[in-house]
Amino acid sequence: LPPLRPTQRRRNHHSPPCHPPHYCSSNARDRTAATLSTTMRSVIALSLAASAMAFTSTARPNFRAGPIRARKTAGVAPRMGVASEEMGIPCEDECALPSYPNMPASVHPGVVTGQALKDLLQHAQDNGYAIPAVNCVTSSSINACLEAARQNDAPIIIQFSSGGAQFYAGKGLDNTDFKAAIAGAVSGAYHVRAMAEQYGVPVILHTDHCGKKLLPWMDGMLAASETYYAAHGEPLFSSHMLDLSEEPLEENIETCKVYLERMAKLDMLLEMELGITGGEEDGVNNEDVAPEDLYTKPEEVWQVYEALASVGPQAMFTVAAAFGNVHGVYSPGNVKLDPEILGNSQTYIAEKLGQPVGSAPVQFVFHGGSGSDIKDIKRAIECGVIKMNIDTDTQWSYWSGIREFEAKFRPYLQTQIGNPDGPEKPNKKYYDPRESIRAAEVSTEKRLAQCFADLNAVNILGMGEMKPPSNVAGPRRGGLPNAGAYQAGAGVAV
Repeated sequence: LPPLRPTQRRRNHHSPPCHPPHYCSSNARDRTAATLSTTMRSVIALSLAASAMAFTSTARPNFRAGPIRARKTAGVAPRMGVASEEMGIPCEDECALPSYPNMPASVHPGVVTGQALKDLLQHAQDNGYAIPAVNCVTSSSINACLEAARQNDAPIIIQFSSGGAQFYAGKGLDNTDFKAAIAGAVSGAYHVRAMAEQYGVPVILHTDHCGKKLLPWMDGMLAASETYYAAHGEPLFSSHMLDLSEEPLEENIETCKVYLERMAKLDMLLEMELGITGGEEDGVNNEDVAPEDLYTKPEEVWQVYEALASVGPQAMFTVAAAFGNVHGVYSPGNVKLDPEILGNSQTYIAEKLGQPVGSAPVQFVFHGGSGSDIKDIKRAIECGVIKMNIDTDTQWSYWSGIREFEAKFRPYLQTQIGNPDGPEKPNKKYYDPRESIRAAEVSTEKRLAQCFADLNAVNILGMGEMKPPSNVAGPRRGGLPNAGAYQAGAGVAV
């Protein structure tokens, strides 16, 4: 592993001091690097060269949707454009903002970790909204999420599954010991860090379901964050999810506790799953699970809370408790959610902690929301949900954009030369993959706008409307002249 360039500026006010003050010692970096496998060291080195989540276990007040309130954090130094600076990318306008009008002062454009992450999610709970968490598999899907977040003036969670991370690396890459999935997740993380600041939105960088057999994938990503932390004072990722819901409860809790102890040292958040989310997603099939396993008991949530809170004040965690959730897409009414399980768990744990009636000590995550009744979604937020996973619907919206583009321009997409405008007319502008991919992005952004609205997460940051981009290729510079319905949102066809 080559020497890491000292960062020119501390990234987070909560990071432990380094001596000298502007960089961590080479000895600390060497000790961290020594923990990496040869493969991971190569991945990190290449990523750095190419570049040149909850929560405290203290009491939480209950909340309802209402006017946005921002709790300013005292003593927070301005922090802007750090990833852009390190990568040599221009950082201007919204990219360079130190904070947002309606958010805690620690929350900034780009990937948020540590105190900024904690403050952001507490802000969500205090103000009655949840943040959409979207599974991404390409840089295109990441960019669509970032653009949608800015369009809706809101934070977003970008996450990778193991299969999605492997795809990001390339399906032709060998995945023995999950090395492709590790490399893909790390590569995607650097892309998110580079572009989140450019779009001017706060992003929680997360990874999705990690079962017992996928723990080497988790270990590789944590090694990447340990190396990144030694150089920058913050982890590469904001948070990770462990899904050991198929294991005995005691093993699930004990393994999560071991990982949380490691993650707490990096100011990272752990999401754990309790109970089983039905259906199938990314190779995890729970379609035949017993119905009773789809519903978590308050006593089980308390077991998790008590064990993870014992890690210490630096521990940040959230619980994906099952309340009838099912992965996949189903007709409305076929998914039988019971969000009162979450409310009952809040009441039970608040009593155990001696907190006032109405307290909400746990922050929950909502998995498998496709086909859910909007009333159940709203009630789940009232009961403490601050994150909702979105995958099935955005997969369809991305494909639907391509499908509709092909249907609209089918006569121009059959041959390289020759179309209804003439036998000698070229079709390059139509089959250029940028056109259909952009159509997919715009379609995805429209679907995400509905998600933001359903989760009460619109106009959160206080930034106002997104400015239309300039200097974007139109018909005079090679853009498709009549794709307005698909490209106008980005100012391509005007």
